[in-house]
Amino acid sequence: MLGVLLTKDNGKIVGPVAWLLGHVMNGIFNVLNAIGIPNIGLAIIIFTIVIYLCLLPLTYKQQKFSKLQAKMSPELKAIQEKYKGKKDNDSMLAMQAETKELYAKYGVSQTGSCLQLIIQMPILFALYRVISNVPAYVTIVRNAFYPLVEELRLADGAADFISTLKSAASFSSRFSNEQFTSGNVEFIENTYIDILNKTSTSDWASISEHFTSLSSSVDKTHTALNAFNSFLGLNIADSPMYMIQTAFANRNFLLFFGGVIVPVLAAFTQWVNTKLMPQNVDPNAKIDPNDPAAQMQQSMKTMNIMMPLMSAFFCLSLPAGMGVYWIAGAVIRSIQQIVINKHIDKTDIDAEIAKNTEKYKKKMEKMKSSPQMNMYANMSTRNITNVAKSASTEVSGDVEAKVANSRKVYENNKIRKDSLLAKANMVKDYNENYNKD
Repeated sequence: MLGVLLTKDNGKIVGPVAWLLGHVMNGIFNVLNAIGIPNIGLAIIIFTIVIYLCLLPLTYKQQKFSKLQAKMSPELKAIQEKYKGKKDNDSMLAMQAETKELYAKYGVSQTGSCLQLIIQMPILFALYRVISNVPAYVTIVRNAFYPLVEELRLADGAADFISTLKSAASFSSRFSNEQFTSGNVEFIENTYIDILNKTSTSDWASISEHFTSLSSSVDKTHTALNAFNSFLGLNIADSPMYMIQTAFANRNFLLFFGGVIVPVLAAFTQWVNTKLMPQNVDPNAKIDPNDPAAQMQQSMKTMNIMMPLMSAFFCLSLPAGMGVYWIAGAVIRSIQQIVINKHIDKTDIDAEIAKNTEKYKKKMEKMKSSPQMNMYANMSTRNITNVAKSASTEVSGDVEAKVANSRKVYENNKIRKDSLLAKANMVKDYNENYNKD
């Protein structure tokens, strides 16, 4: 089973989630294959819809928090202004108490929607992992690489040639791996599948030319994969950059348009999605350079501009299937955002605040009536001080008694009481007899 897991994510957190999502993706593709449309592009869209629908409750909580945080932002800023420049302990404690009450009033946590993000992040990483490596999780697609990978494994010089392909660059360490050099069948075949899965059309032609005896298997495999990857007239296994270069070489206007539209749509849909998200900042407000919160908000604003551009840039070099995933994900999130925004806008915020305030009061009353709180309330500073003084007196008296006892020893000796030797010996005796405690 080791070899089977090599093309999958075997991380401790993302790995199990990817394994589960892989079964979902495999089920979707099997259904599409049963009805005669085994298409990876369509499977990616359906898969993305299913996952984001499952994440909808978490997304709703996250966006509700953002809406409430935007509404409470002026009150929070007023508290910060009230204690601006005050660094004494009392002021800091008072500011924390008022801030805590404000968050309780709006029914949101000071940690924000961290829990929702912590839950969502492994799922989204796993989602990306499954889509970027479909053969590792979808049995039908994986089987399409056979018998070619078996024949390549047995062919002379196959490893040397396959390692020169552009798609092999990210898998270069596999060829020096002990399992590869020792001839582990599953490891070698999985390595070839990972590379061939990301191989461009031109590299497939190179493989066919180099291994003329395997040309039949190469053509059969490439044809099957093209059928799986054909989406709206594009081969989503190819990168948009490759499509654009090929379009220029062949003067194919439609292919050029397809190569350009994928990164453009990826950037545009991401931009629309960020615009629909609740904003906690007044876009016309001036940014205070000394306010860390304001600087963070400005950074988020910059990221909202940069992320769509980065999506377009990455889409150019990655297989177009990843672009389809990003576009589908952004469209689904945007639709969810519109629905969530309408639902939250209809919510009576004042009633929500009143309910949260009442809930907070009950919580505080319950805490005050608890045995622990009563115990602390009954403790007085006066009693603590008396205990401390009593302990101090006992320690001081004990030390004085020990010093007097040492002095008494030397009063009975012939050594002069006022001599330096007498004093040194008295200290030595004291240390030897009493520091053992």
